[in-house]
Amino acid sequence: MPLAVRSALFGLLRPSLLSFLLSVPAREVQSAHRPESFRGSPLIEVDSLINRLDLEKIFGRRAALHVDLGCGDGSFLCTLAQRTPKKNFLGVERLLARIRSATRKAAKIGNVRLLRMESSYVVRYLLPSRSVETFYLLFPDPWPKRRHWRRRIVTEDFLSAISQALVENGTFRIATDQGDYFEKMKEMARANSNFAIIDPTVADLPLTKFEETFRAQGASIHWLELRKISPVR
Repeated sequence: MPLAVRSALFGLLRPSLLSFLLSVPAREVQSAHRPESFRGSPLIEVDSLINRLDLEKIFGRRAALHVDLGCGDGSFLCTLAQRTPKKNFLGVERLLARIRSATRKAAKIGNVRLLRMESSYVVRYLLPSRSVETFYLLFPDPWPKRRHWRRRIVTEDFLSAISQALVENGTFRIATDQGDYFEKMKEMARANSNFAIIDPTVADLPLTKFEETFRAQGASIHWLELRKISPVR
């Protein structure tokens, strides 16, 4: 990213970061870039919004990384992390009330870290290349009205950024109750030479609160699972 663009982004995003930090009690924030000081708070205080995250420093170890984009209150993320203690889990959520709830849930789970930020920004600019084993995007805002479709998180550029962050053969798991959004995402995935669409392997995943609600209402749940592949030259 050109320096001028980085500086502009930093200038735009820094106020929101400061606003967030001022709104969170100090006891809930510890720098995950100093793992020796980790005392139960999984909330990451980023040192920079233009440099890639130092994941080994953040987690205090090297391990396969799973990222939950829009982790909500952390229920899905924390359940999965407890089931798989040998992997690292990062939850990304922009809403303050949700990230606070997730922080409380993850306080005593050593392989979970949380970041309050827009998911698309984290994927594009903060996650190192080839650092993520699995991404989860579970029930993203569907923006059902056609005039709002441009606000949907899954775009061609977003899929390309996901591909850059995934390790070879890494996976991207998506769930939605919106059939039209599902078809559009599948169409974009087919057009992206970095991905192969595979049969979803989601039977072992914990249910999210959204999924529980949608199932109780009799809604269909659509799963899309993508695997990163090497494009044919």
